[in-house]
Amino acid sequence: MAVGTLPRTMDALSRRATMLRDSLRRSQGNTDGMVAILGSFDHRLSALEAAMRPTQVRTHAIRTAHENIDRTIKAADSILSQFDLARRAEAAILRGPHEDLESYLEAVEVLKGIVRFFNSNKNFKSSDSVLTHVNNLLAKSTMKIEEEFKQLMSTYSKPIEPDRLFDCLPKSMRPTKGDQEADGGGRSDHQSKGLETAIYRTPTLIPPRILPLMNDIAQQLVQAGNQQSCYKIYRDSRALALEMSLRKLGVEKLSKDDVQKMQWEALEAKIGNWIHFMRIAVKLLLAGERKICDQIFDGVNFNKGHCFAELTANSVLTLFSFGDAVAKSKRSPEKLFVLLDMYEVMRELQPEIDEIFEGKPCTEMREAASSLTKRLAQTAQETFTDFEEAVEKDASKTIVQDGTVHPLTSYVINYVKFLFDYQSTLKLLFLEFDSGTEAESQLAAVTTRIMQALQNNLDGKSKQYKDPALTYLFLMNNVHYMVRSVRRSEAKDILGDDWIQRHRRIVQQNANQYKRVAWAKILQTLSVQGAGSSGDLSSSGVSRAMIKERFKSFNMQFEELHAKQSQWIVPDQELRESLRLAVAEVLLPAYRSFIKRFGNLVENNKNPQKYVRYSPEAVDQLLGQFFEGQQWAEQKR
Repeated sequence: MAVGTLPRTMDALSRRATMLRDSLRRSQGNTDGMVAILGSFDHRLSALEAAMRPTQVRTHAIRTAHENIDRTIKAADSILSQFDLARRAEAAILRGPHEDLESYLEAVEVLKGIVRFFNSNKNFKSSDSVLTHVNNLLAKSTMKIEEEFKQLMSTYSKPIEPDRLFDCLPKSMRPTKGDQEADGGGRSDHQSKGLETAIYRTPTLIPPRILPLMNDIAQQLVQAGNQQSCYKIYRDSRALALEMSLRKLGVEKLSKDDVQKMQWEALEAKIGNWIHFMRIAVKLLLAGERKICDQIFDGVNFNKGHCFAELTANSVLTLFSFGDAVAKSKRSPEKLFVLLDMYEVMRELQPEIDEIFEGKPCTEMREAASSLTKRLAQTAQETFTDFEEAVEKDASKTIVQDGTVHPLTSYVINYVKFLFDYQSTLKLLFLEFDSGTEAESQLAAVTTRIMQALQNNLDGKSKQYKDPALTYLFLMNNVHYMVRSVRRSEAKDILGDDWIQRHRRIVQQNANQYKRVAWAKILQTLSVQGAGSSGDLSSSGVSRAMIKERFKSFNMQFEELHAKQSQWIVPDQELRESLRLAVAEVLLPAYRSFIKRFGNLVENNKNPQKYVRYSPEAVDQLLGQFFEGQQWAEQKR
């Protein structure tokens, strides 16, 4: 069966192959026909393109001509518009800037735009003549702008009245009318500092609406190559305004000789004013000048740093010259506190001075301020040393006859107490020269040395008294005054409890020495040693006579002591009562004992009051009059 099927399959395949060959022959025929048709189209299109080429050339030429005409018309319009702009700008330039400065500056910008236009379109035949005309107008405009700048700077560079400056100060620093009449601007008060947050308002030196116009003018002048004219006009105008403002305030240039010739009260007032003026000058005037300088020359290619340095140079020199003169003048103790005030204000203002005078051109200003600060610190430190030496070597012959607190003691103690109002300033000052040691320990060392110098001097002065009792009373009073003053001030924290306790013992030692020296003789009179017993005295006229002499001697000595020591003074009430009590505790028991033991020997005499003139109660009462500084006769009256 398989063998029978094979012939049929072969026949089928043969038929299909025949059909495929027939189809291929027909397809080839179709292809040849299509190629022939397309070849015919190509020939016809080539002929059509050749026929249309002249028309295309003419159309392109027409289009190009139209484009050229459009460009020419646009160029003509641009040129005509430039001519129109130039005509209007010229009219504004000829009118000048005074009436309408903003419009004038706009016209200048328009002319500059016209120059740029023709510079970039030099193929126009008339461009050279137009450029010449416009540049001439710009040259005229520059001259007029310069004149306008000069006029504006003159108009708005007037000195500021002191009252306007005072209104910009914190309320606590504004002078009252009386202050202004007395010294021109109020005094710097160290103790009132810090009572309120200090708010300073920078004064308006030039109206804000004018500043943008000045900025535009400065820009125009610099772009026109007139930097030097702009520089000079601004510098001279603002320098004069600043100097006049300071002069109206009361700032004056004083030399070392001028300072040296002044009476202390006048100099002290001027220093107080200078401190006030420095704050006004730096925080208000110089800060204001820096502000307007930055605004007027903002974005301008201009050396404003040098300009600002030059316009402020003379004013700053005048301000610093007074501080320098005081620092270099002859040192004296009373100058220490004003030197500290001056040093303090310079330290306070230094950061603002560094900010206002930033940049290399103002280096000299910053260094001058820093140099003055250091010179004031140096002079203050040297004055400290001078004061310490002056206290120890004070050779005044003044003797306080009543043994009270010596003027030197009160002066030095008040001086030291006042120093502690300047603790923070003093610590800064010490660190200027010795940053390796704690400022507080340096302050303690200085204070200790001053107190020791005072004590040494008092020891020397005590030797001027002829009465040893008064010597010890004097030392007791003065050392007690030192201790009491330290305990009641901030000095106690610096000197410490050890210093206080040590000097309290010195007070007690002097009190004991006074008691021993002043009362030893009278107590010896009341001593029973050598006087015998009462039995012996009753049968011995000599012994009775001795007792009478003892009573008479007591009366005389006590009256002398009362007459003398009632004129002496122990100014501290607590110490005075304590000393009286100490005397009474040794005198009254001895006197009572003496009267009790020997009084009967004189009571039977014709005139017993001649011997027992004072009862113990009377003696006690009279002791209450000691150390009051009043004469006994006055007390009796």
